Amino acid sequence: MPIMFGFATQRRHMLDAELERLVAEMPQLGMVRMWIIGDLAMGRVTAESILDLVLVQETDEPWQRRADFWNVHLRPRIGTRFNVFTSEEFDAVGESDPLLVSAATEGELVYG
Repeated sequence: MPIMFGFATQRRHMLDAELERLVAEMPQLGMVRMWIIGDLAMGRVTAESILDLVLVQETDEPWQRRADFWNVHLRPRIGTRFNVFTSEEFDAVGESDPLLVSAATEGELVYG
């Protein structure tokens, strides 16, 4: 089996391109703010890295169904995780939720 070098670099380009596409399309669908978290934000992209996002969106959907909206409307072209919070939730649990703490301290605000 051949060894492939440089796939992490190629993966980073794929993640960056998908992020650019999403940032262009998401505001018109109701996104208020968005942070990148995880491997891409930390600069540790590997061949298995996904686009890990924290979003603020005003919605009445239950938390566990909110990512479905984004997956259906955007049809991500690369592994993507949408972690969706309302503004009220973000403000209320922002300092106690590890995901939101990660977004605020290690993440990169890309919209909002």
